[in-house]
Amino acid sequence: MVTKKVIPIDLDSVPEIDQLLVNLGVGTMVRETVSSPIGRNDAWTGVTTAGRKVFVKRLKGQHEETGRRMRRMLDFERYAADSKFDETWLPQLVGSDESNRIVVFERIDDAVNGATLMVDETFSLEHARQVGAAIGRLHATKPSAELELDATTPAFPPVHFLEGLPLSIFHGSSAGEIEAWRLLQNDPELIAAVKRLREAEETAPRVPSHCDLRVDQFLIGEDGLFITDWEEFRLADPARDVGAFAGEWIFRSVLDLVTNRGDEAFVDTEFTHELVLQRGVEKMRRLLPLVGAFWEAYREVRPDLDDDPGLAVRATAFAGWHLLDRLIAGALSSARLSAIQRAAAGVGRAALVNPEKFAITLGFGGTR
Repeated sequence: MVTKKVIPIDLDSVPEIDQLLVNLGVGTMVRETVSSPIGRNDAWTGVTTAGRKVFVKRLKGQHEETGRRMRRMLDFERYAADSKFDETWLPQLVGSDESNRIVVFERIDDAVNGATLMVDETFSLEHARQVGAAIGRLHATKPSAELELDATTPAFPPVHFLEGLPLSIFHGSSAGEIEAWRLLQNDPELIAAVKRLREAEETAPRVPSHCDLRVDQFLIGEDGLFITDWEEFRLADPARDVGAFAGEWIFRSVLDLVTNRGDEAFVDTEFTHELVLQRGVEKMRRLLPLVGAFWEAYREVRPDLDDDPGLAVRATAFAGWHLLDRLIAGALSSARLSAIQRAAAGVGRAALVNPEKFAITLGFGGTR
């Protein structure tokens, strides 16, 4: 596998950031305090000359696309303030520069990324309940009529990509990505399931939704849970967020197939097909209580769930797509798909093709 080296951007090369901080009245960044986290956007944390601890992000990408992400992020801030959505779950926005795609947040100290807790096996049932309650509150809190939120349907899963990749996408894809898309494109039953999901989504209720929910979007510390990265925020099917949370833990259980995480004894044996199936069930059962805790807390704050009886099934299908999305993302720097990636694709396919059956496995059951 070829890994792509990410080189942090020197803060001195982006004078717009210090200018924004000065305009916000918090002074410039003290260079000795600055660090640059790695991610899809440019980001810096540090302390300003006025003593303010900040996290600064500059969106990367094509100008039109970053403009949409910036507007959605600021839409969320307006929605949260207008609807009085619980601010204890949100990093405090200090200010923004929309033209330069820059946002400044209060830095959250001593918080641990949810992905770190997942890997360390310290993401608890209580953490899952906190996330479920927060997302439930988000979905249940209606925006005011004065707010015009983005109501466009997210692009993924892309039915047209399952029928054939655009030439520009094909030329820009790795060998692993092309293999992943070929695997999906040669599965008519899977394609039909994705089409059914997209059709069901079109008639589903639209509620304020994160639409990019992953465990690395959670910061958990002494002050509680914070949910970050609202660049895809919009009015959307709530099943996307619910399914994404479940999908994260299903994917983790697949990754654990070749590890001894949760095993009572060290396993050193050849992985036959039968053993893979057995271990897959065991690993999933170990992590599914987290999905159950999320779902229980989610339902407690959604008094309107009876109006959406198909939510659990759609969420299960989106959980399945989440694994396929991870397959494609993981293939970005791969020459070919690994056995684990193919296993994840198989589990994702099962959830997409038979969501009614798989919903019971996840513990979703009905909406109430």
